[in-house]
Amino acid sequence: MSNAVKKTISLPADLARQAEELALAEGKTLSGVIQDALRQAAIERRLQELRGMQAYWSRMARDKGILTEGELERHLRA
Repeated sequence: MSNAVKKTISLPADLARQAEELALAEGKTLSGVIQDALRQAAIERRLQELRGMQAYWSRMARDKGILTEGELERHLRA
């Protein structure tokens, strides 16, 4: 990993122990476990944003009386 950046982080003792146990159980380094956790957190954040957008546009469609995909297609063609 040629573009790796070293950082020092602090974790509560119980969380550090859990991370170390997870690394051992999964055959990963502690850095690998932290990287996976950060990637997963980013994915979850994007999913929450997507769900928020879906909810917004669903409300907008319902307000216009668009309840099915067919109705949406007709509305978009109009």
